[in-house]
Amino acid sequence: MNLSAHPDIHTLHELYRCMSRIRAFEDAAEVISQGGVSAYNKTADGSAKVRGPLHLSTGQEAVPAGVCAHLGAQDLLTSTHRGHGHTLAKGADLAGMMCELYGKATGFNGGKGGSMHIADFSVGMLGANGVVAAGLPIAVGAAHAQKLQGRQAITVCFFGDGAINRGPFLESLNWASIHQLPVLFVCEDNRWSATTASAPMIAGEGASARSASLSIPATQVDGNEVWRVHALAGQLIADIRAGGGPRLLHASTYRLKGHVSVDLAAYRDPEELRLAQLRDPLLRAQAHYQALGGALGDLQALDAAAAAEVAEAMAQADAAPWPEASAAYSDIQSTGEGMWF
Repeated sequence: MNLSAHPDIHTLHELYRCMSRIRAFEDAAEVISQGGVSAYNKTADGSAKVRGPLHLSTGQEAVPAGVCAHLGAQDLLTSTHRGHGHTLAKGADLAGMMCELYGKATGFNGGKGGSMHIADFSVGMLGANGVVAAGLPIAVGAAHAQKLQGRQAITVCFFGDGAINRGPFLESLNWASIHQLPVLFVCEDNRWSATTASAPMIAGEGASARSASLSIPATQVDGNEVWRVHALAGQLIADIRAGGGPRLLHASTYRLKGHVSVDLAAYRDPEELRLAQLRDPLLRAQAHYQALGGALGDLQALDAAAAAEVAEAMAQADAAPWPEASAAYSDIQSTGEGMWF
């Protein structure tokens, strides 16, 4: 979806469509990962349909929607352990994603990747990653390959505020700056690193200041206003495509759910959460859409369509086959016959 860098009402409508699909997917994934919520959502033994850790991006939808609207299939993307929204915004099939979460054979990765390691190379999504900051060097490597091969494409790297305190952040930005690589770094600053507030653990002025110290221009944006994310991301991506080298977008947002889907986040101040809920990116987009003269019913229709699409994806995942036992021996790196470690 290639949209204007200056959103009009039609563009905002399409950005909302993307956010609504992400929210509907995350809401459903939350329920089916908890188990026992309803007869539809639990397995025969009452356990969850989606097993293992599941990290929701609820409340952060405006960042991937606004950024990925400017990307094509030739552009690449790396994600985090909280990557459902990035994957959908990059154009991955929603039903295929749901099957992957279920661990079914028809998932993108044959059920082996699951939520934290989902990938779809067909749309340039190089993968979510369960290791904090691990997507940064992968993105830099991809961008370096794009430059060496003369491709007319860029790489976008999403990472959280917790990642800027890890070594790969410095190493990756340094390499990207030295070689002037076509990469956009996007810091989704949701204020929480797992169950710890980020601010007390980040010295100095944060991601933007650290980026600027490495000669990578940084731009800050309210990550809950999708039209602003879209406009600024469009400018930065245009600069990168023109050969301007790497850029960083520091998007301030908020994670409305706990660290994982079964985390009630009782460690969080209820007032902080209440205020954050008032800044829900979907609600803000609705208000802006109406201010531009649009009808709320138009967006509510998108919400209904997204809910129906997710329900159909869940039905497909329910009916999809489990992987054959032999699949456990495929997609394995060989170290050579007779070698062992």
